[in-house]
Amino acid sequence: MTPNIKLIRLKDVIVTTGLSRSTIYKYIDKGIFPKVVTLDARTVTRVESEV
Repeated sequence: MTPNIKLIRLKDVIVTTGLSRSTIYKYIDKGIFPKVVTLDARTVTRVESEV
């Protein structure tokens, strides 16, 4: 049985964490925030449990 993984979009990450978009991307660059999961050319998400 595979685990149920929930993916969330950037706007939900912002609401959940209270961080701004620029801060989230700065933390990703520094390696202290989970990287994005690319679904297709226009859609990126994050794994909710990692946020």
